Amino acid sequence: MDTDTAASLRLTPRQLIRLVAVVNGVTIANLYYCQPLLPQIALSYAETPSVGNLTATGQLGYALGLILLVPLGDIVRRRRLVCLLLCVDAVALVATATAPTVEVLLATGVVVGAATSSVVQILLPYAATLAAEHERGRVVATVLSASLSGILLSRAVAGLVGQFFGWPTVFLAAAAVSLVLSGIVVRFMTPTAPEVAIGYRAQLGATLHLAMSEPLLRRRSLIGALVFATFGAFWATVAFLLAAPPFGYTEAEIGLFALVSGVGALAARLTGRLADRGWQRSLTGALLTVGFVSYGAAWMGNHSAVWLIVGLLGAETARGGVHLLNMSVVYNLVEGARSRVASVYMTSYTLGGVMGAAGGTAAYRLGGWGAACAVGAACMAAALAVWSRETRCGSGIRAR
Repeated sequence: MDTDTAASLRLTPRQLIRLVAVVNGVTIANLYYCQPLLPQIALSYAETPSVGNLTATGQLGYALGLILLVPLGDIVRRRRLVCLLLCVDAVALVATATAPTVEVLLATGVVVGAATSSVVQILLPYAATLAAEHERGRVVATVLSASLSGILLSRAVAGLVGQFFGWPTVFLAAAAVSLVLSGIVVRFMTPTAPEVAIGYRAQLGATLHLAMSEPLLRRRSLIGALVFATFGAFWATVAFLLAAPPFGYTEAEIGLFALVSGVGALAARLTGRLADRGWQRSLTGALLTVGFVSYGAAWMGNHSAVWLIVGLLGAETARGGVHLLNMSVVYNLVEGARSRVASVYMTSYTLGGVMGAAGGTAAYRLGGWGAACAVGAACMAAALAVWSRETRCGSGIRAR
């Protein structure tokens, strides 16, 4: 037995789940460091408006990684794959910090998104396989809460570091952390054989067949896409709102404002426990209703930080809770090969974020903050319509 294997075997399943949670939380932060820094980054490129698309290109890369790379999680050794992807992420982050033009900056955003999505969505189904069925909701909630915490803290850290040391320092530091994580994964993650013995093309075909054959997976994927679109619309535009009068926030203040979204992580942990009791359907409808109403409060936040915070609390509670409920449903649809499930669901989810970020940015340019909020409210309303159809047709959730 080699040294790496011996070290990994000393970790219990519970410890491995915690390790996965930490790696996911730190890695996913790479995708969100840019959000509070967009005004400062734009200044570095002569206030080029297209810098605002960095959020969308990162989400686009995230989606490409889900389609092309995440299915590898079932057919190759996960530990080696995750280590390699973390190294790729580090190189792309360095390229982001040193990008000579906006075009290069946006291209590196795609690579960061692809590497980040692959690490996060390969490790999440791995954690699900470590859990017994009756506690899978809580395990998924633990990993998801860590991911949400990483998103939350990424904005606060980026805002503070960016204000005092400049935005490139944020990405250079993130690159160093990614390299450290790759070493931790090699040292402690349990080496496992591939779950299925098929080739890459066959795996892509099996993933597509899964999407076509599971109507509940398609519905939950669409709900997830619409909910994450509201997230994209909000965070692609709120930094510009807060940087302008009457707020006039600095990068650090914008980052600290994002700490309010930590309610999403708390909601996910609570929702995970309720999901294990079979309350997925009713909770989904309740949270989507909260999310829809929250955009009315956010709209009134155009000149009031209090209303803006109220709207953010509601929107993040809905997004985090619905996302966890969706995953607790879809990961129980099949046994084994859960990277296929992650690829289908998270591709839809992330494409929703891309469209939301692009749509929110366009709406903000045309109609200001009110128009961006209208995009978020419309997406929540559409998600409620999809959920109501699921309710009429029956949830399709199978007890196992």
